[in-house]
Amino acid sequence: MALCLSSTSVIAAPDGAPRDLDQIVVTATRTERAIADVPNTVDVIDRARMDALLVRDIADLFRYEPGITVGSSFGRFGLNDIRIRGLGGNRVRIQTDGIAVPDAFAIGSFSNANRNFVDLDTLKRVEVVRGPTSALYGSDALGGVVSFVTKDPADYLGEGRTAHFGTKLGVTSADEGLFAGATAAFGGERWSGLVAVSHRQGQETGNMGEVGGTGSARTQANPQAYAGRSVLGKVVFAPSETQRFKLTVEGNEDDVDTDVLTSYGLQALTGATNTQVLGEDHQSRARVTFGHEIGGLSSALADSVDWQLYRQDSRTRQDSVEVRRVPSGGTVIRDRRERAFHFDQRSYGLQANARKTFETGSVDHAIAYGLDIERTETKQKRDGRRIFLDTGVVTNVMLPDVFPVRDFPISDTTRAALYVQDEIGFADGAFRLVPALRVDHYRLDPEVDTIFREDNPTTQVADLRETSVSPKLGVVWKFSDAWSLFGGYARGFRAPPYNDVNIGFTNFMFGYTAIPNPDLRSETSDGLELGLRFAGDVGYASLSSYYTQYDDFIESTRYIGDDPVTGLMIYQSQNVDDARIRGVEFKGGLYFDTFAPALEGWSLQGAAAWSRGEDRTTGEALGSVDPLTATLGVAFAREAWGAELIGRFAGRRDRLPAAPAGSAYFESPGHALLDLYAHWRFAPGTRVDVGVFNLADRKVWQAGLVPVVSATSATLDRYTAPGRNVAVSLSVDF
Repeated sequence: MALCLSSTSVIAAPDGAPRDLDQIVVTATRTERAIADVPNTVDVIDRARMDALLVRDIADLFRYEPGITVGSSFGRFGLNDIRIRGLGGNRVRIQTDGIAVPDAFAIGSFSNANRNFVDLDTLKRVEVVRGPTSALYGSDALGGVVSFVTKDPADYLGEGRTAHFGTKLGVTSADEGLFAGATAAFGGERWSGLVAVSHRQGQETGNMGEVGGTGSARTQANPQAYAGRSVLGKVVFAPSETQRFKLTVEGNEDDVDTDVLTSYGLQALTGATNTQVLGEDHQSRARVTFGHEIGGLSSALADSVDWQLYRQDSRTRQDSVEVRRVPSGGTVIRDRRERAFHFDQRSYGLQANARKTFETGSVDHAIAYGLDIERTETKQKRDGRRIFLDTGVVTNVMLPDVFPVRDFPISDTTRAALYVQDEIGFADGAFRLVPALRVDHYRLDPEVDTIFREDNPTTQVADLRETSVSPKLGVVWKFSDAWSLFGGYARGFRAPPYNDVNIGFTNFMFGYTAIPNPDLRSETSDGLELGLRFAGDVGYASLSSYYTQYDDFIESTRYIGDDPVTGLMIYQSQNVDDARIRGVEFKGGLYFDTFAPALEGWSLQGAAAWSRGEDRTTGEALGSVDPLTATLGVAFAREAWGAELIGRFAGRRDRLPAAPAGSAYFESPGHALLDLYAHWRFAPGTRVDVGVFNLADRKVWQAGLVPVVSATSATLDRYTAPGRNVAVSLSVDF
């Protein structure tokens, strides 16, 4: 169940279905434009919608957005990435107020740094641009952009209001979670500020597995306890109506403790028997940003300018403990293995943007241009020790490792870019061309310290210098008041990652080594999109098709042969994979009051995504591309109360990579789920929201959460979604 107090009434939109295509977005063109006027497929989820849907994490956030999938792993590490049209990981740019969130990195069973660093309670809006977006956002926007926009004091003040206070608290039944928060805003003619704090805690998210106990046969979720905290603070100084200075301080941290019961018992690979496996995971992100916005300029170069300086620090620490019994020469050795994984990033950056509008005859121009400069230091380390419980002997030798080790050297990366975009309007804006171009320069400078060198005495690391040019051409044609065509071409790229360029790892026990590759090329994508939109009083609709070709995908640690001197198998990251993904997407809604006044308050919303992906090198299907998915919801809203019933639908996941001869992979069956929401404003400034998910308590496998696993596996129920669960929310604002 969920109960929540939330500061939303000031920024909440009127109840009922929003006029989606009228919403203003910035991410798609770096200028303020209604969705109906951008040449991309764009999704917007505002604060009011997040609260109405009782959104607690990124999986909740994109629950009703077909074509956008949140990945998750069973056992310990949970939610891990956001996939857009089948592409995820570090190939999608995720940013908060324009600043990229830290990278993901994983190696082995005990280390997995994800990108789930943002507390959604601090946001006022989320914008998603689907498809290659490197012409505006550079490296890592290969598959698209997810843009988190945090709250501002102005979202709560205005119309004579100089102060606002709201509180939030609640519970969720799927993970027995509790959450609480508060938002305070104040302001006058020139100064304003905002502070938002939140706390969350809970347990593992349940599934519909029935096998408990310990060992590899367990299908129930492993026991977990999590806790998280966040703070967002902003101070704004507006010396005039055309200027604004803003200082932002943001911090977020999460802790998760896991009793990994599925790893207890005999381990076939090592012959050891685990009697205890525990995980303690901590991650945190903090940033400080100082920015300045100025408009109303009388300059030939710009009408408005904004810039911001920032520093961002992230830290992931994951501690693991294994207590084992190991047979050895007729005796049993009892030992305790302690591992610690660290992944830290520190970034400094400057972003500056300018906009200028002018006319040349009957043609309108809206030019946006700017620069992005960022320097990031990345450190990764694995440490550990082995304690022999019978003798008390302690050693840092835990073969194949002699701790501490780094799997790549400390890496400094510098990104510098210039971009320009012109929105060219013809026929009073009825036809618009949107060309854009960005030039990125990427530098990688590794630093070999004692830890890396002792573990990799002969590895020759390399620096990297690469320049990439990313063009884009978009088109929007309003051929009537309500109808328009949109589409265009966009190129994406991703610079070779530091860990692939300079990986260093040797395992003499199992006879292999991983070596650097300074000759890696950037991954690239070329995307085409064509769509049709309708926006009128009766409703809205958007139908688009896309085709994207990806080249030079980097396959990490690929086997390339044997070393003739040492006999070790050699692994190296290489550009080997080419892929293509194509699909069709739809989103639309109807407002029934336009058909009959008696139907005022009734609305219908729906969305669907169909896609196909192939590895062009092998001809096999891409397992990361979801089957057909769709949502359909009907809502009724009055000023004081309302309700919404939403169905979630998915087809069978029958396009998977080829399985080994004589075997088959599990194809998650199609499913249909129903969710029910209701809200009630029972007093001024106070609102209750209720959500019941999976109303029929059906057992389903969500394709995005199921790994490629054998169809005969006895533990398929591990990957099932939760059964019926409830959320209740209460919000109070003053």
